[in-house]
Amino acid sequence: MTASYHREPDKANRAMLLKFALVAAIMFAFGYLLVPLYEQICKATGLRDIDAPDEIRNTQIDATRTVRLELDANVNALPWQFRPETPIVNVHPGEMMNLIYEVENTADRPMTGQAVPSYGPQLAVEKLECFCFTKQTFGPHEKRRMPVVFVVDPKLPKDVGTITLSYTFFEVEGNKAQEAPMRTQSQDATPQMRSRA
Repeated sequence: MTASYHREPDKANRAMLLKFALVAAIMFAFGYLLVPLYEQICKATGLRDIDAPDEIRNTQIDATRTVRLELDANVNALPWQFRPETPIVNVHPGEMMNLIYEVENTADRPMTGQAVPSYGPQLAVEKLECFCFTKQTFGPHEKRRMPVVFVVDPKLPKDVGTITLSYTFFEVEGNKAQEAPMRTQSQDATPQMRSRA
């Protein structure tokens, strides 16, 4: 009776171990497939295409319509001044536009940022050239005029009268690393200056 009694827990333990192994294998497979799945979702929705120019298929200008284009500029945790040269523009769908944004680094050190675009309504603008395609590095107190070249989609629905084109500059990793050596150098220079005095 004791031999059969010991075999039942061994059987239950093996079954439990098999269940845990199966759950672990499923979790590993899900984690492994998560990256390709994310890539496919981004490709389908166009989320990862913000750093590439759009392809323009039809550039016929619809001169019978005028759309109001409102330009917005924001910075997130950067000591920069960022603004559109012209905040409101009237355009015809299909017309190629070249607009300028002004950016100034007001910090006493070099900084790098990346602009992320946002359009409303979605897919209303096809951008050809944009400062948002690459990271932007500014020296201390450097000021720059940066172009955005785009076309308002000629197939824009007739009921859309206003488009908002917004850019937000975010700090890029590496700025903290640039700041640390500068602090170390200035701290090292201070004792030398005192010893000379």
